Amino acid sequence: MIKMAGKINLTNELKKYFGFDKFKGTQEAIIQNLLEGHDTFVLMPTGGGKSLCYQLPSLLMEGTAIVVSPLIALMKNQVDAMRNFSEDDGIAHFINSSLNKGAIDQVKTDILAGKTKLLYVAPESLTKEENVEFLRAIKISFYAVDEAHCISEWGHDFRPEYRRIRPIINEIGVAPVIALTATATPKVQHDIQKNLGMIDAKVFKSSFNRANLYYEVRAKTVNVDKDIIKYIKTNPEKSGIVYCLSRKKVEELAEILQANGINARAYHAGMDSATRSQNQDDFLMEKLDVIVATIAFGMGIDKPDVRFVIHYDIPKSLEGYYQETGRAGRDGGEGQCITFYTNKDLQKLEKFMQGKPVAEQEIGKQLLLETAAYAESSVCRRKTLLHYFGEEYMEENCGNCDNCLNPKKQVEAQELLCTVIEAVIAVKENFKTDYIIDIIQGRETSEVQAHIHEDLEAFGSGMGEDDKIWNAVIRQALIGGYLSKDVENYGLLKVTDAGHKFLKKPKSFKITEDNDFEEVEEEAPTRGGGACAVDPALYSMLKDLRKKLSKKLEVPPYVIFQDPSLEAMATIYPVTLDELQNIPGVGAGKAKRYGEEFCKLIKRHCEENEIERPEDLRVRTVANKSKMKVAIIQAIDRKVALDDIALSKGIDFGDLLDEVEAIVYSGTKLNIDYFLEEIMDDDHLLDIYDYFKESTTDKIDQALSELGEDYGEEEVRLVRIKFISEMAN
Repeated sequence: MIKMAGKINLTNELKKYFGFDKFKGTQEAIIQNLLEGHDTFVLMPTGGGKSLCYQLPSLLMEGTAIVVSPLIALMKNQVDAMRNFSEDDGIAHFINSSLNKGAIDQVKTDILAGKTKLLYVAPESLTKEENVEFLRAIKISFYAVDEAHCISEWGHDFRPEYRRIRPIINEIGVAPVIALTATATPKVQHDIQKNLGMIDAKVFKSSFNRANLYYEVRAKTVNVDKDIIKYIKTNPEKSGIVYCLSRKKVEELAEILQANGINARAYHAGMDSATRSQNQDDFLMEKLDVIVATIAFGMGIDKPDVRFVIHYDIPKSLEGYYQETGRAGRDGGEGQCITFYTNKDLQKLEKFMQGKPVAEQEIGKQLLLETAAYAESSVCRRKTLLHYFGEEYMEENCGNCDNCLNPKKQVEAQELLCTVIEAVIAVKENFKTDYIIDIIQGRETSEVQAHIHEDLEAFGSGMGEDDKIWNAVIRQALIGGYLSKDVENYGLLKVTDAGHKFLKKPKSFKITEDNDFEEVEEEAPTRGGGACAVDPALYSMLKDLRKKLSKKLEVPPYVIFQDPSLEAMATIYPVTLDELQNIPGVGAGKAKRYGEEFCKLIKRHCEENEIERPEDLRVRTVANKSKMKVAIIQAIDRKVALDDIALSKGIDFGDLLDEVEAIVYSGTKLNIDYFLEEIMDDDHLLDIYDYFKESTTDKIDQALSELGEDYGEEEVRLVRIKFISEMAN
């Protein structure tokens, strides 16, 4: 084995051990620094070749390198890869909870025999007394801390046990440390170095720009499953990952994809380890096209040709988002990163944080706000992401994100920026974005009154614009370098030198309005007005048929089928009652009652116009999804109060109403009179019922504006459920 006497020709060693002719980026300088015995900090995006930075030096240095790694799957993956480069399997091993005593004894034998150059350990295993004892007796070449962002509570994957690594290193025996991560803001980087006792380490920072990745954020409607199926079907046989936040959603979506002929499987930490490993291996071996997973999947998974990464839910932080999207296109080829976003998801994520320590909640909220700002902003996605990681992207248009490919018109906001800067200075740079907007808008909130800020000159200085504009100004002023965020202090806004200069001598400052995700209604499963593949001629004929039936049956048209259902019919062309039931909002009852004439019309239209029906895009649902609905129907039959049903199912009352609405709109009759009698005045109920009888639309916002402020949203929704159930079903 080579001793570290003189300088080695590293390119020769790279060729000898790994078969590559040249290093990527800063790899060679990183390895040289480590060989010279210096602490090393590596900040390199996913796919940049971090693993090689400790694999090659481990082969060249005397002793065994200890690699601290957070995931069992990741260790197995890397050990297998190392063994492929060597004739001896003993060259790399791991110790973690998945090994029995016999296997651990074999690992120790190989290490003592001098065969093992790389030993992967989980942080929990590293701290076990018997392992510390054993490691003290062997020669350690260096320590590598992989996924080092796990050390920081500001990182997206904080693990408290990572904070014990330095004390354990001191106990085992000091050797050079190399820390590696693919995602770290300046704050997280400082945290890592401080905690590992390597403030003086040489830092190697690669650009975070992955030019081959396409970033897009789409509005998330109730029809998101269908959107994802459509996307995957139009990208056949391509490898992809779909990330969901909950294990339940992972399993549900994997089943739906399978039911629709997509070669997909689930992956999450709650599955038994054999199934989980099998699914991961099948994905790596290309026996599977798509893996549906929680963020437990993918850390360090070295599959170069993942062609798309879809986020079903917005991630909790931009670090998480960057790392997860970074698993696409690692070979430099196509990588599509599609994220579905709605404000409702943010509210859910905030709820999950309740009950955690206050400091953790504050950090979590800030990270969420950054994610929301990224999703809603109409600025180049690349520019926003790189700014977050402390890197400036100079191009005006990256040409590879939704905002750059569909740029919004820019408007002059010079005066607006002056207003913001003045407000930040007026409150002594001591407050966050929301508070600054309250000051500008002249809102006398309890917090504003507590600080007597309603007396400031800046108070109410921007009441002519709405919050959306002020948010856009602040977000784009941060990217432009006129404002900064004090991350240490929960994101307080500060004015930079450039901001002070701007205030003294204003110049042109143009902004684009934020994207609007507020308009996405839960009741609109498909995008209206031909935004999806609607056949306009058929859509018009279906509306005429609905109108005719509505007159004949003396019910409002929406009682028969809602607009989104007609749009879906004019996209998918169902010609049998079975096929009709795959349309959103059409259940068996509705299909039976009204469906025949609609199917006949669609069939005739297809034959006359020689239309090939896109049968492969028919979304088949899985029975599992209806378990909740069945339970709700049974509970209503037993006359259980609706708020008690919500409580027993662990969902909000609003979410329960969503479920009940879906049930009655699909054609099932429900009698909720027992509940309405308890909570509502008879006259009130009749007024709302009569409104729906006369109205041509069932839209709640319209009902609320016409009925007046004496009527609340929940009661209007409840009466609409009664009305649809009685009139249509």
